Amino acid sequence: MEIPLTPPTAPRPGIAQSPDAALRAVAVELEATFLAEMLKASGLGKARDAFGGGAGEEQFSSFLVRQQADQLAQSGGIGLAESLFNALKETRDGH
Repeated sequence: MEIPLTPPTAPRPGIAQSPDAALRAVAVELEATFLAEMLKASGLGKARDAFGGGAGEEQFSSFLVRQQADQLAQSGGIGLAESLFNALKETRDGH
């Protein structure tokens, strides 16, 4: 199994993106960052005494939270990316 090192929304070197695709990728990334912070604030990823995962569990839980947030944002999220995309597009187009 191969694990990609870049998120699916990241621009790939050598592949031209339309301006709208680039804006959408940025909007999804911003939503994922927002969701990651909300998941952290809710306590998701905090070590639980019952599992006893130790220092490793605490150190790597942020990676799990970030991947969960990325997946949420990629699958539609909470609609923040769409709102951000529309606002960025209007600003870019001068409306």
